[in-house]
Amino acid sequence: MDIARYCLANGQDYTKAANHFHGSYQQVYSWVKKYEADGEETLRDGRGRTKAPEELTEADRHKLAMQKLEYENARLHAENAFLKKLEELERRRR
Repeated sequence: MDIARYCLANGQDYTKAANHFHGSYQQVYSWVKKYEADGEETLRDGRGRTKAPEELTEADRHKLAMQKLEYENARLHAENAFLKKLEELERRRR
C-alpha cells in the first residue's frame, strides 16, 4: 500500500518507486493498478491469517483436527524416544 501511494504521489513514476523501495518495475506497476482498481483492501496481506471457527467448513474442521492429532502423535513419539534414551543411559551408568 505504501509503495502504491508513494508511486501515485510521485506522478505514477513506477521506476522511481521501484528504485526507492528496491523492487521491480513490474511489481510496482501491478500493485498500483490493483490499488487504483480496488483500493487498499486488494493489497492487504492475508497470509498467515487463521479463519475464525465460524468461517471453517466441515472439511476444514476435520483437517484441522487431523493436524492437531498428527502433531500430538509426533510429540508423544519424540517424548517416548527421549524417555527410552534416558532409560538406556541410566542402565549403562549402573
